[in-house]
Amino acid sequence: MPGLGGILRKPKKEEKEAEAKGASGKIYLKAMPLRELSDLEAVKNEVKAGHILILRVTPLASKSIEDVKQAVNELSAFAETIGGDIARLGEERIVICPQNVRIWREKTPVVNEPLPTAA
Repeated sequence: MPGLGGILRKPKKEEKEAEAKGASGKIYLKAMPLRELSDLEAVKNEVKAGHILILRVTPLASKSIEDVKQAVNELSAFAETIGGDIARLGEERIVICPQNVRIWREKTPVVNEPLPTAA
């Protein structure tokens, strides 16, 4: 059939390999709870695969604040190692991104003038 050559073509070797690894070329934003320190490996694997993760740390914090600190330190070092980015989202969540994604941070200007009041 003329005109269908692009649609019915065979996948290239690289496409087959990427598909076999589960890399569809899409980046997903995933939310998941951090319940145990052992969850960090799954988080790292997701970020290595190119996905952005929003982690809710409350389940781990309810067990141990020290484990939360350890997890955040480990994930921060991991993000730096892969050239990714990590940031806090409020009190309960952190976001960790792969190498090709940056987290925008608003720079608040430091002003030495008194703030106006309603009075």
